[in-house]
Order: sequence, then C-alpha cells, then structure tokens
Amino acid sequence: MLKLYYARQSLCHPDIDSRTLIRRIDFEPPLNDGCFTVGATFSTTDEHPRPADSTQKNTNRMNIDKSPSAFPIKNEYNFLAHCSVSHLYQPAAEVAKHCIDRQVLAGRQMLFEYSGEQHIANNFYRNFAAMMKTDADNITMTTNTSEAICMIANGYPWKSGDQIISYVNEYPANHYPWVLQTKKHDVELIQLADCDVPQIDHPKAAPIPDSFARGWSFDDLVSHVTDRTRVIAISHVQFTSGFAADLVQLGEFCKDRGIDLVVDAAQSFGCLPVYPEQWNAAAVASAGWKWMLGPVGTGVMYTRPDFREKIAITMTGADHMKQDTQYLDHTWNPHTNGQKFQYSTVSYSLLDGLSSIAKDLFGKQSMEEVRDHNFALQDIAIEGLDGDLYQPVLHVPQHRSGILSLIPKKHSAPEICAVLEKKKIIVTPRDGYIRFAPHVCTTEDEVQQAVEALNAVS
Repeated sequence: MLKLYYARQSLCHPDIDSRTLIRRIDFEPPLNDGCFTVGATFSTTDEHPRPADSTQKNTNRMNIDKSPSAFPIKNEYNFLAHCSVSHLYQPAAEVAKHCIDRQVLAGRQMLFEYSGEQHIANNFYRNFAAMMKTDADNITMTTNTSEAICMIANGYPWKSGDQIISYVNEYPANHYPWVLQTKKHDVELIQLADCDVPQIDHPKAAPIPDSFARGWSFDDLVSHVTDRTRVIAISHVQFTSGFAADLVQLGEFCKDRGIDLVVDAAQSFGCLPVYPEQWNAAAVASAGWKWMLGPVGTGVMYTRPDFREKIAITMTGADHMKQDTQYLDHTWNPHTNGQKFQYSTVSYSLLDGLSSIAKDLFGKQSMEEVRDHNFALQDIAIEGLDGDLYQPVLHVPQHRSGILSLIPKKHSAPEICAVLEKKKIIVTPRDGYIRFAPHVCTTEDEVQQAVEALNAVS
C-alpha cells in the first residue's frame, strides 16, 4: 500500500548558497516564493525501499528554487511534459553560454581556462558518478541515447546463435541498434509480448485496453531465456505507459545467469534513482534533455569495467588515445575507462551545462527525494481528476515512474492536449495516452491548475 501526504507551500526559502549554482559566472538568481515543499512516505517493496523504521515518519523536504528566475518557462507555460523535450534549467544555460562566449572571445585559449578544478570532462565524470553512485572511470560523455546503445550493440562480441531479449514496444533508440545486429550477424532478437500490468487497488484503476502499449511480464521474460541469451536490452521506464521495470529483480536474474543487462534510462534519469551497480547493469544510457532538464544533444552513459573491456571499438578519432594531443604519435593506445567510447570532439559547452545540473540541482538532494516529490505531485492529480473523463494508469509501487499516463474516455489525447496548450498548459499525447509528468520545478498549484483544465474538457 502506498501512503503519501502533501505539505502546503513552505514559508522558508531554500537554505542554499545560490552563488554555487554557477561556476565561473557572477550569476545569482533570486530566491522567492517559488520555493515549495512536498512530503511523501512510502511503505513499498520498490527498488530502493526505505528503512523499516522510517516508513511512517520519513518526510521528504526538498528546497529548490521553483521560481521563473530558475525556470523562465514559467513566464509563459505550465510545463508538465518532462518526459518529452524539457525546458532548460536557466543556471545550466548560463554555464553553457559562458563556455560559448569564451570561445567567441578567446578561441582555443578558452580551452586552457577550463583546467584543474574547472576541467569540463573531469567534472562531468565526477558529477555523474556521484549521481549514479559509481566511479568516475565508468562514465562517458555522449550526445544521445541512440549513440550510446549503438556503440554497445555494434561492439558486442556476438557469436552465431546468440539471442537478445527486448520488449515489443521499446523506444526506437533501444530497438533499432539491436535490429541492426540481426542484419549483420547470425543473432536473434526476441521481443517480449505486450501484456496487462498490475495496478494498485484504487477506485480509479481499471485494466488498460489491449490497444494501448502497456508493459511486459517478468515471467514471460524468464520463459524466453536460454543458454544462448547474451543481452537483455530494456528501458527502465516505458515511454508510453510509464511502466517501470523492477531492475533490482531483473539485475539479480541477469547476474546469476551471466546475461548482460543494457538499460535505456532516458525516461528515468533525473526522476528516479538510477544506480547501475545496484542493478548489476552492464550499461546504462540516457539523454540529457528530458528529466535532467539539460540541453538537447547531450547524454551520459555508464559501463561496468568488465563489460566495457569486451566491447570492441567501432568508432575512433582524434580524442580516443591516451597520448591525447600528441597527434603524430599514432600508437594504438585507446582509453580503457569510459573515455573508450569518446572518439572525437564533443560539445563541451552543452555538456558542461548538463554536468552543472547533476551537481547543482540534483546534487542538492537524493534521487529518492526527487522521486517521492514527483510521486506526491502525481497523487494530487490522481485525486483531482474526474474519473468519468480519465482513467489513470496506477502502477504498483515497484513499477511506478515519473510518467502518469491517462486514458481519455471522451476525446482523443491529441485533442485534449491541444486544448490545454491553448491555455499554456503542456502535457503530451503519446499513442493514445496523455502523459502527465510533473518534476522538481513543479508546484502543487501548477498541478491543480492542469487538473482543472483537464476536467473542463468535457
């Protein structure tokens, strides 16, 4: 049973030094009544259970500046589509802009300004290692999820007859790289069938129509595993229904059988705890512009050291070798840490902006607090939605995510989303669902405004 409660707007401001939000920049966003505190308690069997003695009394109190100074999109929109292309966190934009401005004014000399403690790549590795609870050597800078998964799939040591298991309704970034392997090698891609998924006992819960993408069954997955299964490639959160995989369970299963678990975390990273080593994951990849609130064209990948060692290099270039800028030294000596997959120049300005979010926004509270905050906001929406107009998909705790998917009963999802957009409220239609996705910047009032607008579309 899931237990949640909501706290009204906090009367105190965030207890942070806002000057630390931006490195190298004299930028200090004002803190005002955009601050909002939400509390949540859980009694669950989810991936990251709370200690037994805290299930009744633990409160989640996050101090985040939710004002338009930090999130300027609030000047125009009530944005509840963080599972899509999100708005950019203003302090991160300033970090990226500073780097671009230095290139404008100094050219290559700006590279020497980012040294020591300001080294962009080293900060990126450290910040995301902290967020994933791993070592910095396991982190790679990427441009998107597809790039990361392609490098893994194309470099995997396939043998004739090997099998890959995935889900029939996977997002293309975690589908086509594996399809490509079946065209290049004598390997088989097994796609788990879509099926109904368990939901909590709630008056508004009902079976999801089978015309919708729903989720997959662990028992079905187990039934397809053979001694030829090499990789299970699955999204942490399905982009349509919001169904989250129980990756602790799946990771233990894979570890016991020597199967490599590759996870697309684009719909969870920045919203749910993403701890690859607790999942026994071989690789985890994510984009930076959804729940991370970062720039488009950025991403991050984790690889486990033993897994990384067996992945062949399929793309290489000037930045690939340990001899760094000694470009006439053509010794084949590639990096063996996460830089193994960084083959050439990246967008340092954008990646520095993304890195600053990992440190200065998500580094200020635990990812469990972020998760609980977002779930509490969802529950406000669930409580207020008109059950005659919408059927919310109410996943059991171990399969819950940041996406609250709604099945409209009287109008199509695109029609309803278009009506809300005219009111400057952004939610997204996807394959029949309306995806309602509040985040750390969302206030209770914004959720209630959206619910009222949804209920008015009758």
